[in-house]
Amino acid sequence: MPLSFKGIKTYSLKGRKSKVKKDDLTTPYTGGSTFKEFLNTLPGVLGAKDLRSVAAEVAKAHTEGRTVITALGAHVIKVGLSGIVIDLMERGVIKGVALNGAGIIHDFELAYAGMTSEDVDAEIDTGLFGMAEETGRILNGAIKKGAEEGLGIGRAIGKKILSSNYPNKALSILAAGERLKIPVTVHVGIGTDIIHMHPGSDGGAIGKASMMDFRILCNELTGLQGGVYINIGSAVILPEVFLKAITVVRNLGYKVEDFTTVNMDFMQHYRPVTNVVRRPTQKGGRGYAITGHHEIMLPLLAAAIIEEIG
Repeated sequence: MPLSFKGIKTYSLKGRKSKVKKDDLTTPYTGGSTFKEFLNTLPGVLGAKDLRSVAAEVAKAHTEGRTVITALGAHVIKVGLSGIVIDLMERGVIKGVALNGAGIIHDFELAYAGMTSEDVDAEIDTGLFGMAEETGRILNGAIKKGAEEGLGIGRAIGKKILSSNYPNKALSILAAGERLKIPVTVHVGIGTDIIHMHPGSDGGAIGKASMMDFRILCNELTGLQGGVYINIGSAVILPEVFLKAITVVRNLGYKVEDFTTVNMDFMQHYRPVTNVVRRPTQKGGRGYAITGHHEIMLPLLAAAIIEEIG
């Protein structure tokens, strides 16, 4: 026997609290409009709302002289976005960059040879994957020299590229950091990167220089109150590094509670959502997760930031 629906309670739609209102809806793009006008056509819900909110948070931090740090997975560099990062560094928006170990490889190869990202499938069976001679020799040499001088990996390689005659060094985030005096730190897991397979690799130097960069990143995070930390495309190493670094800073008594964190990736993973977006902001601040391809979403966010700054 079917249940009788007689007696079900209803209410007026007009009095109900609704998540989406007509003012949130999109309007069609008009050809020939400005980028700012295009941004205004985006609906005021979900990812589009978050994108504009993040742009506003970065612009506010920049205007108030607060810290904005980007942590970049290597994929961000190899899909052609170095110029966007460098532009935001030159504008004074980005005040610090963190890279994983693979980031320095793509950054160097673009500066040195104007190309990067080998075909791993084609080389893995030959035993030649990752064996580019110049990449291993020059980067390992710069790291070892930098460690002897008390430098982190980021500064050691940034100095090497900036002082070189490499034809494409203007594409280097590391060189831009050295030129603009903006810290670029590099956080390495031994055995994770192709240069660790080369005979010139020195684990002691890599560890010493990467530890220096960890301490430099910790120092940057002492000023994160009111600022923004954006993790783009690193699913494991950089989210773990950030969680430990923010713990060190708080342990030492620095007030870092009210700030914004963002994770941008083409799929959301456990560690960045937990260690970047949620845990560090649970006492205060805001966390955002924006999903999409880097080569689309980062140019959109950067342009939105520039428009917000005006």
